[in-house]
Amino acid sequence: MLGFDKWLNEAPITKQDNRIQIAAPEKTDFFINPENGDVKNNAPFLYAEVQGDFVLRAKVSHDFLSKYDGAALFVMDGEDRWAKLCYEYTDFNTYAVVSVVTDGVSDDANGVNLMDKSVWLQIGRKGNAFAMHYSTDGVQYRMVRVFNLKAADTLKAGIVSQSPTGEGLISEFSDIQLEKTTMKNIRAGN
Repeated sequence: MLGFDKWLNEAPITKQDNRIQIAAPEKTDFFINPENGDVKNNAPFLYAEVQGDFVLRAKVSHDFLSKYDGAALFVMDGEDRWAKLCYEYTDFNTYAVVSVVTDGVSDDANGVNLMDKSVWLQIGRKGNAFAMHYSTDGVQYRMVRVFNLKAADTLKAGIVSQSPTGEGLISEFSDIQLEKTTMKNIRAGN
């Protein structure tokens, strides 16, 4: 589907119509802890290689079982240079849009809290500038963050299912779109 035919940490997958479900094993994540440098890079990542500018978006959902369980859009340049936009069960017992940018070490930023168990996420690239957005209706997108990440021209872009503290979960991704396009307005995401 959409050229997503490569794996890092392959996991069980179900494809049906325009939906993909990925089973994350227990204790899986992508995160380089800023406090102690501990590295986790074992979450299942289904991706395509994308050259140049692009926009990746999908509707994501999961059951929010354990702290930090999440479904994410993910772009990777290397083991210690990547970014993810995640719909996550936070340590504050909320459902939140969470962003993590890693360049040697990860940052971690909780964004807006939502009530629904699904949300549309979007990551776009324009040169070395990246933008993350979310939407509650799949039409109107709101900015989460814009950042610069010096990355190779060809990146891995795709979807991740994670269960960092839990016993695993199934994340669902639908309405997946990967477009080779250049955003005109990076803050608006279009």
